[in-house]
Amino acid sequence: MSGFDYNQFNVSFANMLVVSTTDVNYQTMLPFAIGDAEQRCYRDLDLLNTVVRDLTGVLTAGNRGFNLPAANGTFEVVDSIYVITPVGTTADNGTRNEVIPASRQFINVLYPSVIGSGVPQWFAMTTQTSVIFGPWPDQAYNAEVVGTIRPNSLSSTNITTILTVYLPDLFFAAAMVFGAAYQQNFAATGDNPQMAVNWEQHYDQLLKSAEVEEARKKFTSEGWSSKSPAPLATPPRT
Repeated sequence: MSGFDYNQFNVSFANMLVVSTTDVNYQTMLPFAIGDAEQRCYRDLDLLNTVVRDLTGVLTAGNRGFNLPAANGTFEVVDSIYVITPVGTTADNGTRNEVIPASRQFINVLYPSVIGSGVPQWFAMTTQTSVIFGPWPDQAYNAEVVGTIRPNSLSSTNITTILTVYLPDLFFAAAMVFGAAYQQNFAATGDNPQMAVNWEQHYDQLLKSAEVEEARKKFTSEGWSSKSPAPLATPPRT
C-alpha cells in the first residue's frame, strides 16, 4: 500500500466499512478511530521519526526545577538532557554536558539545597513535563532535550502524518480494528464476528515487519547493524 492523505483515507476507510463518508455517525466516529490507531502504532513502535531535539530550554540559576521545552510538542519520553556550557552558549557553539537520569530520592539526598550548586550532573522526572536537577544550576545554562513526542493527529487540516506516509498499511489495519467495534463486529453476536479478529491478525503481521525496519533504522538490528536479520547466517553479525 502506498501512502495516502486524509481525504484518501476517509474514502477508503468508509468504503471498507460500507458506509457513506457523509454519514453523521461515521463522521463522529472518524477522529476517534484515527486517534486510537495512531496511539496504538506509536506505542507499539518506538519510531525514529518521533524523536526530536529541542534546543529552546533555559535553566534558572538557583532553581533545581526545569520545565521541559515544548517548541516541537510535549515529550512523551525523554531520552537525553544536555546542559550547554559555558553559560550563554548554544548547543551549536558550546559544550554538551550530558545529565544522567536518576531517582528523585537520590537527588534529594545528595543535593538537598542550593549549597554546592554548579553544572547539573543528574536529573529526575517529577511530572510528564518537568524535571529536577542535581546539583542545582548555578547559572542560567541553555539546555538541549532529546526525546519522543506525539506528532499532530491526521485530520482535514493536517492531511498527512509519518504513519500515513511511511506506515500506511499498519495504520489502516489498526483503524479497521476500531472500525469493527463501530460496526458492532467485535463479538460473536456481531453480523461478521471474524472482522475484528482478521484485522487484528493482519495488524500483528504488519507490526512484526515494521519492528524489524525500525530496528534497522536505529542500527539495533542483528549484530547492532542496519541489516535485516539473517536466520540462516552463522555466526551472527557483530
